[in-house]
Amino acid sequence: MMNKNFDIIVVGGGLVGLSTAFKIQEKFPAKRILLLEKEKSLALHQSGRNSGVLHSGLYYTPGSLKSKNCVQGRRELVDFAKKHKIKHDVCGKLVVATNKKETDALDSLFNRGQENGLKNLQMLNQHEIKEIEPFVVGLGAILVPETGIIDYRHVAKTLAFLITSINPNSKILMDSEVIDFIDKESLSTVMTRSDQFYCKNIIFCAGLFADRLAQKENVNLDLKIVGFRGDYYVLTDEAKHKVKNLVYPVPNPEFPFLGVHFTRMTTGEIECGPNAVFTFKREGYDKLDFSIKDTVDALNYIGTWRLFKNHWRFGLNELVKASSKRVFLNHLRRIIPSLNMDDIVPGRSGVRAIALGQDGDAIDDFKIISIGKNIHVLNAPSPAATACLSIGETIFKEFLKHQN
Repeated sequence: MMNKNFDIIVVGGGLVGLSTAFKIQEKFPAKRILLLEKEKSLALHQSGRNSGVLHSGLYYTPGSLKSKNCVQGRRELVDFAKKHKIKHDVCGKLVVATNKKETDALDSLFNRGQENGLKNLQMLNQHEIKEIEPFVVGLGAILVPETGIIDYRHVAKTLAFLITSINPNSKILMDSEVIDFIDKESLSTVMTRSDQFYCKNIIFCAGLFADRLAQKENVNLDLKIVGFRGDYYVLTDEAKHKVKNLVYPVPNPEFPFLGVHFTRMTTGEIECGPNAVFTFKREGYDKLDFSIKDTVDALNYIGTWRLFKNHWRFGLNELVKASSKRVFLNHLRRIIPSLNMDDIVPGRSGVRAIALGQDGDAIDDFKIISIGKNIHVLNAPSPAATACLSIGETIFKEFLKHQN
């Protein structure tokens, strides 16, 4: 019979939860850690349904947690992948400007990348773009050599293996959704649907459900998690030759996560997308997925309506793009004009957790808070997958503050 007393319980089996458990286990091999995941496998949601990109840190505000963790985390993750033979490729990417406004934005992007410590950035003209990506048409571009691709699910499995290898008394349990917890000064109780466990500290890395678990501590949160679904297309075998590696548009400063891009995956597929549309279920990957609880929760929040009001044009454009293959194709053709309807077929979908403030603006940076002796990761937006090991280190340092 399993001993149900642990030093630490980590809630959430995505990359942030696994990296946090790994970092603590690595530093304190004798501590018994329990990681609870509600699904039947690890990294099933945002961690395993993202674009598979090793982000460089080009876009993020210098000095922010995002930029620091992305740059440090990418380097650490590449070393980790090499050490543990995880499939990856630091292949570089192009950020392509297709109009005068985007061309003007390239300079500030280039400078931001340099401030964030990126190496060997290059500004390219139209002819130099063609030398790298022959089918891409643009007025100018930035070559970002440190961007790459990686198999994030393999990263998750490796982290899980290492945690229990360091200490076989640590456990990772699937099908273990946390429904409640009771905090006491000496020992806390964590309840799943079928069992309960005891620990000194709880670390919540619950992704799309981060706010709901934090609310159980009666904290007056200034945010709400709202889900946005992103749909991808993939290039057919006959069209794959039109993209060699990674091709991105110049991001919209208001919504840097919008804008379709081309990504060569570690499987060899070329993904195109995504869009970003409000989803009526936090983990709803199909267009008709619906949850009354999630929908009411989102639509009862003032920040959701302010987002809709302030940015309805963007929302409408994304909805049209999600509804029409031809419209989606037209967005892709801004960068690769030779694409046609037969070149793309529907691919997978993902859901992005957007932490919305009451003003309707998305909270841009990572947000990690301590409540008593517990830690809540309330917001871990992209590049959280790339930065997972660095974020785990950040949470470990926060955990140390709670140790006597």
